[in-house]
Amino acid sequence: MVERVPMTQEAYNKRMEEVEELENVVMPKIAEDIALARAEGDLKENAEYHAQREKQGMVQAKINEIKGRLSRAQIVDPSQINTDEIAFGAKVTVVDTDIDDEEIITLVGDGDEDYDSGKYLITSPIGRGLLGKRVGDIADIDVPKGKLQFKVMKIEYPELG
Repeated sequence: MVERVPMTQEAYNKRMEEVEELENVVMPKIAEDIALARAEGDLKENAEYHAQREKQGMVQAKINEIKGRLSRAQIVDPSQINTDEIAFGAKVTVVDTDIDDEEIITLVGDGDEDYDSGKYLITSPIGRGLLGKRVGDIADIDVPKGKLQFKVMKIEYPELG
């Protein structure tokens, strides 16, 4: 089964622009650099040629990865979200019950994640564990380092005004 990748229209557009930049600017430049390096002579000992070919492969892999995510994209319309429970786009205030520490977590889609600023992918273990919870609910979440337990204190949807 293909796993859908939830994202906003803005994140989708940003990813599309990134692909266009890589395909229409970066890849042609690399092709030019490969041609110049090839003109230098013996390809067996031409480090510049091999470096550019490797770079070309890495950029192509990145293009393929982004296109794969875009093909599985599920554009989320914030106006269709039930704001009584945690869903895509929610800014959630939780308390880690083990250490009595309050955290603010925003559930975002692919391309918008920034764990240092509390923006977690909705498909991450924490994102999945919080989905559907309401204020006052306890979320028991399995993470690679063990188990977390969050109590939901507040749910906001900043995108909805």
